Amino acid sequence: MQELLYTRFAPKMYAVCMRYSGNNEDAQDLLQEGFVKVFSNLEKYRGDGSFEGWMRRIFVNTAIEYFRRKVRLAPVTESQENTIEDKEWNVLENFAEKDIVKIIQQISPGYRQVFNMYVIEGYSHKEISEILGISEGTSKSQLARAKSILKKVIETNLLHK
Repeated sequence: MQELLYTRFAPKMYAVCMRYSGNNEDAQDLLQEGFVKVFSNLEKYRGDGSFEGWMRRIFVNTAIEYFRRKVRLAPVTESQENTIEDKEWNVLENFAEKDIVKIIQQISPGYRQVFNMYVIEGYSHKEISEILGISEGTSKSQLARAKSILKKVIETNLLHK
């Protein structure tokens, strides 16, 4: 049973791990840790929603825990928070998923974590602040900075094509 689950879901869960990690080694560690948690908690799956969604949540939480231990986000003052603009940002819609993952991996772990949680996973800034133990302002700041860096990386990539 475990081998069947691993064979079926490892590629998708590896993609989740790669979005949160900056390299293959961390992604492999997350994949292994995530599957250990899935296998030891199979009896807790109640059938509410898809099994893949349940697994995905375990992998996302595993990645968040992993990087919470490794990365400390810098706090933001209220005056800094008020200077952050959060404009609509849809430039990634024109890229393939593998290209987006490569681009996201180019930003620092703290920015990447907040970006993934907000943009990809759909967490609110309030939820991110509670999960990571940071202020909502820091979450907003990290997201704005991630978007700014990603925009520059994308523009640079487009100029060199």
